[in-house]
Amino acid sequence: MATSTSLWSFALVVGLLALTPGIDTALILRTSALGRRGRAWGVVLGIQTGTLLWGALTSLGVTALLTASHLAYVTLRWIGAAYLVWMGVRMLRDTFRGLPATDAGESGLLTGKDSVTGGWRQGTLTNLLNPKMGAFYVAVLPQFIPAGADHFTMGLLLTTVHILIGLVWSAVLIGFARVLHGWLRKPQARRLLDRITGTVIAAFGIRLALGE
Repeated sequence: MATSTSLWSFALVVGLLALTPGIDTALILRTSALGRRGRAWGVVLGIQTGTLLWGALTSLGVTALLTASHLAYVTLRWIGAAYLVWMGVRMLRDTFRGLPATDAGESGLLTGKDSVTGGWRQGTLTNLLNPKMGAFYVAVLPQFIPAGADHFTMGLLLTTVHILIGLVWSAVLIGFARVLHGWLRKPQARRLLDRITGTVIAAFGIRLALGE
């Protein structure tokens, strides 16, 4: 009974978290809207791989070291912030280089070939370089583990709930992005989407760098 209650309560928390727009939402929507469904699903699987690793490390108590060490947290935060700002600036730069919309950003990190593997690498790296994911799991996950339950097993079970919700919500995002695909055939529309996405990603990087 306690386990069931914990699972449903945790599902509510992470469900609300999934609905909150963020870097993951921007990456999935943009990649899928350009018609790269394979890469979009690769991004989704990469994000969930990162979530699984954060959950497993938290269940083992490893991420507690990250939040306990100010230097480790700040170092990871700055690396993650630099990565996000680089992605956003690179995308914005490509839209102002005078390239045709069909070519702009093709060599950029956010687009590339329609490769599941490439998307997976991108999603995993983006997730793992976000120290706030680790801090979230350290702060929240233990609160939903019932007294007497095996910490590692229950932690992985809760993480699985998070992953399943993430997969369902990602499927909704990818389905919605398909509606935009026809509109994005217009060069101006693609540049607008790239500029919006690049700005959002760079802003998240700056926010991560300046946040406490």
